[in-house]
Parts: sequence; C-alpha cells; structure tokens
Amino acid sequence: MRSKDIAIVGICLAAGAILRFVANMFPGAIVGNPVIALYCLALILVRPALKEAIGIGLVAAVVSMLISHSIFPPANLISEPLGAIVCVILFALLAGNKDKSREPTKLAPVAPAITTFITTLVSGFSFIFICMAVMFASVIAVPTGTMAGFFAAVAPIVIITAAFNCIVTQILYIPAKRITA
Repeated sequence: MRSKDIAIVGICLAAGAILRFVANMFPGAIVGNPVIALYCLALILVRPALKEAIGIGLVAAVVSMLISHSIFPPANLISEPLGAIVCVILFALLAGNKDKSREPTKLAPVAPAITTFITTLVSGFSFIFICMAVMFASVIAVPTGTMAGFFAAVAPIVIITAAFNCIVTQILYIPAKRITA
C-alpha cells in the first residue's frame, strides 16, 4: 500500500474511533459501531489486497476492543477482520475490479452502501454468535436470561447500525472519492 493509502486508512479509523468513544459516553447499554462504517469507507477508497484488508480489520478490531463496553470485546478480533474480508470482496464484485479488468455492475453507484450494509451485518452477527458461544461455555453470564433473549435484544441493534452505516458511508464516499482521486 502507498503512504497515501495508509494515511486514508488511518484517518478513517481515527475518526471512527473518536465517534465510537463519544457514543460510549452517552447512556445506554448498547451503541452502534461507527468504526465499521469508516473502515468500510477506507477499504472502498483504497481497495487493498485481501491480506492488507485483514490487517486493517485487525487494527479496527483492536481499536474497537479498547473502547468497547460490550459484553465480550475480544470478539472484535474475529468479527472485524471477517467484515473487512467481506467488504473488499463484495465491493470488488459490485463496483468492478480496481484495474478495470471487470466492468462495474448496475449496482456500482450504490455499491458503497450495499457493501457497508452487508459488512456491518456480517461483522455484527459474527460478534453476537461469538458472544453467544462464550456465554454458552459459561465463561460469561447471559445478560438477558436466555440465549434467545440475548439474540432478540441485540439483533435489532445490528440491523439498525447496518442501516445507519450504509447511509453514512454512501454520503461520505462521494466527497471522499473526489478528494482521494
């Protein structure tokens, strides 16, 4: 990756971390994850190789883990790299290859939104399933009494966050693409 690409990724991750940190200050048990929206934006703008995307996902995971007040923060170490993989692959499928060897699809204009929505779902639900596995193993207690209750309580948060993230990423993509071109 070029130094310009590293700077774009760093700025996006820093902005996401700041937004998540501020969101954690407001009362409420569960908050959305702007880190996902902004690492998606970074991956979409930079279009790194898969190995580099996994690295970016790991950095996002560590950032999320450090400023999280979720039930099991280490789950980010799996959910964020998994999200980064999905983001890179899905965006390449929807928007065409970076080297123009494959033409964009008809969905290319909204590819950032679709990609971010699905990436957030993958990351969020993988996070939930990891937490449920840890709860099932009785490492941590189930906060709502049952696994089904826990899933029912947090699944809508993931879906709402995915909707919010896809809108934010699509809006930010247009000016960011012009600046980074």
